[in-house]
Amino acid sequence: MTASTTALTAGTWTIDPVHSTLAFSVRHLMVSKIRGRFTDFSGKLVVGEDGSAQADAEIRVDSVSTDNPQRDAHLRTADFFDAENFPVATFEATGFRVNGSDFVVEGDFSIAGVTKPVTLDIEFLGVNAGMGQGPVAGFEATTVINRRDFGITIDMPLADGGAVIGDKITLTLGIEVVKQS
Repeated sequence: MTASTTALTAGTWTIDPVHSTLAFSVRHLMVSKIRGRFTDFSGKLVVGEDGSAQADAEIRVDSVSTDNPQRDAHLRTADFFDAENFPVATFEATGFRVNGSDFVVEGDFSIAGVTKPVTLDIEFLGVNAGMGQGPVAGFEATTVINRRDFGITIDMPLADGGAVIGDKITLTLGIEVVKQS
């Protein structure tokens, strides 16, 4: 079966974490990028009969993985996510706009106790009948945030100028949602 661009039907659609990815990348030593992901997250999209939509998500920040245990442990500290005091990052949509066959979603993103507005450019990949669990819809989204806007201001300067870690964080989401019965 192939996905269609049929509009999402009214109801609650929840993130399928097994078939979804929440990833990030950041400049490292100003010459490369470190990539990572979060492995524990959830969320839902509620589509109204009138076509309106609401969405929210939660991310367990202690699930961060860059495939380097030492770096991951540092990311969980107060230098970055402060997972002990703020174990969950959240996103709550505040507005949806249609952009051709895709969407732009504005919302409030909270990390380590700081909330800022973000805009997600979302590619709608379509709806499929699924594999016996109900309809499935797919999306890909990206946004760029500045870590300093969220109070993550650790500086690790290099001896010859520059910094170990960049300020801009690219968030990339590959999301499948399943319609709840």
